[in-house]
Amino acid sequence: MRSVPFVRPFALALAVGLLVPAATRAAQEDMGPPPEAAGAGAAAGGDASRDDAGAQNNPLANEISPELDAAVRRGLEFLRRQQDPDGSFGRGRYGKHVGITALCAIAFMADGSVPGRGPYGEEVARALEFVLTHATDAGLLAAETSHGPMYGHGFATLFLGEIYGMNPEDRRVREALVKAVDIIVGSQNQEGGWRYNPLPDDADVSVTICQIMALRSARNAGIKVPKATIDRAVAYVRDCQNPDGGFRYMGTPGSSAWPRTAAGVASLFYAGIYEDDSIDRGLDYLIRTALPGRPRGTQAHRFYGHYYAVQAMYLAGGEYWATWWPAVQAELLGEQGADGGWSGHYAGGAYATAMSLIVLQMPKRYLPIFQK
Repeated sequence: MRSVPFVRPFALALAVGLLVPAATRAAQEDMGPPPEAAGAGAAAGGDASRDDAGAQNNPLANEISPELDAAVRRGLEFLRRQQDPDGSFGRGRYGKHVGITALCAIAFMADGSVPGRGPYGEEVARALEFVLTHATDAGLLAAETSHGPMYGHGFATLFLGEIYGMNPEDRRVREALVKAVDIIVGSQNQEGGWRYNPLPDDADVSVTICQIMALRSARNAGIKVPKATIDRAVAYVRDCQNPDGGFRYMGTPGSSAWPRTAAGVASLFYAGIYEDDSIDRGLDYLIRTALPGRPRGTQAHRFYGHYYAVQAMYLAGGEYWATWWPAVQAELLGEQGADGGWSGHYAGGAYATAMSLIVLQMPKRYLPIFQK
């Protein structure tokens, strides 16, 4: 069976060990520490060592080419031009959106920039200010134009977790992050998942993975997360897998699709599941149905699918990563526009460009959530 080392935060975050307010969280059980890194595991087509195929926290040989580096530069400059004066990103229905703003900031951070430092430090700082400005007293991260705010809340909480993991001195970020985690914990439904609104009524696997990833980032940064919340989320994700290895949208019967399968597999990794038949079957489904460069059954939500698939393959390592990485790199580089951006149906290209840049910068391994 595959043995996968869990994501590790920066040493700074590991040293924090912060306690959260006793009045609200004393009774919560911690998710527990990440396990120690393990050795080689089975992958598609044979055995391969994770240390030989993507386990380090620096780019490996041939992972980043001059062509890729130049494309990323053009993409980041496109994003820089997309930012509004208030720090937000997005257009039209998805204008001034905390989730898209968070993803754009994460794309800059994947290049090594942090608030006030690095070539895009100012852009990250302005995005952070926008997200913090739109944190409600209750903890929900949502701007006035948000539709189905738990998507945006999940991405924005992930962003705050990454910021706080690298700078635990920022009390304002910590306060917003703790409240945002409380919103996630409190809105989990009886099935163990989450839906568009911060109410424990319904669930789908797509929104659920956003919350699981946000909770993992917060936990990495030293914020306590109830183990029971994660256990119930894992049970829900498992219930959404079909016999073909793919994942359906909800717990009720439905067809498999590769974007939500990528999200489902990634969610199991981020929840701390490393050796599991569900992961094996999900990864094999992705290779069969969605390997970049081959015909896919659906192009809907493809940037979302690429975002999670590259994470799932990276965490799987071995031949999965060795097969997926050059394929997705070639596909995305071939689709970059002359202006440096990627075209998408949401937010005037900011969303598609941010997702593409996060995918293409995975080998840099700057972000704590993407480290092993």
